[in-house]
Amino acid sequence: MDEPAAPIKNYITPGGFRRLKDELQFLLIKERPAVTKVVTWAASNGDRSENADYQYSKRRLRQIDGRLRFLTKRIQAAAVVDPATPRTGQAATRAFFGATVRYADAAGTERTVSIVGVDEVDLNRNHISWVSPLGRSLMKSAEGDRVVLQAPGGKAYLTVLEVNYERISVEPFVEPPGAEASAERPHPANPPDEG
Repeated sequence: MDEPAAPIKNYITPGGFRRLKDELQFLLIKERPAVTKVVTWAASNGDRSENADYQYSKRRLRQIDGRLRFLTKRIQAAAVVDPATPRTGQAATRAFFGATVRYADAAGTERTVSIVGVDEVDLNRNHISWVSPLGRSLMKSAEGDRVVLQAPGGKAYLTVLEVNYERISVEPFVEPPGAEASAERPHPANPPDEG
């Protein structure tokens, strides 16, 4: 019998890994139990086929369960790489996962990007995925190298100005507004105490 294929490694920084684990914990410990409670309450209100609370909450529960499966797989396949770990040889001077790279385009416009995992992409912070076209173009490059970016509009030539490794700050997980677990609002069946 064939062995199942090993999961593809999910390269990720420590901050990104922490964010995935925090979201998983939030969904498991807070959000799913809160939505389950709403489903139970809504189911007790009679005809489920015309019960909007029940149908919405069941749909939300399926979304949560899907996200839990996704997060679990991503965490299991995670290969945590700390960009701040000292490197030697080519690993210190060439762009690999976790590198922060300053480069210039043909017009001389400079830009700095950090190469992170697919779960950590944040274009507002100039965090690009290691599998993105730009990330792939910069991989293994060193200061002074000229690389070719295969862009949708054609080829672009970039000159690598600097490669370094430093801590990459990843936006932490924040409970989403409107989440059942964080919405301590009374339900119509349980009005707040007056007075």
